[in-house]
Amino acid sequence: MLFNKPYGVISQFGATGLHPTLKDYIDLPGFYPAGRLDTESEGLLLLTDDGRLQHLISDPRHKWPKVYWVQVEGVPDEAALAKLRAGVRLSGFTSRPARARLIPEPSGLWERKPAVRFRRFIPTAWIELTIQEGKYRQVRRMTAAVGFPTLRLVRWAVGPYDLGGLAPGEWRLLDHSWSGDP
Repeated sequence: MLFNKPYGVISQFGATGLHPTLKDYIDLPGFYPAGRLDTESEGLLLLTDDGRLQHLISDPRHKWPKVYWVQVEGVPDEAALAKLRAGVRLSGFTSRPARARLIPEPSGLWERKPAVRFRRFIPTAWIELTIQEGKYRQVRRMTAAVGFPTLRLVRWAVGPYDLGGLAPGEWRLLDHSWSGDP
């Protein structure tokens, strides 16, 4: 199942009382998230009823690429992008090399609620960042480490799947069998 997780939703089914959860959007038993998105992140979350597939999607050893659109404070130069491409030293580990490039603001991107903070004299830019791992708040930590804090984070794709056609809070069942390759 593909789900466009809205901002502020927790990537679990159990109620927390503080934020909405997947249970508020998906009423199909037996599905579980294959990976997570933090509460402040939006975008593609894959869910499955197949435990083997869940493990393959979420385990970095299987190298499913994850594509993020990241709005950052400031405009990264080539040196900052090169650091992201080489791997960034973070507390406890160095990220694997990533694909990183500046992109225009993605067309058709929905408005976030609440809106991203706006500072009149500080420009923002968008980076498309592709990683093949997914440690705790990794993308946010990577952009901050190269001097460009994340303002908005949208996961666009995981492996061969993307958000095409899904509005925030919408989900779609995949109607084909899985072959084992991303």
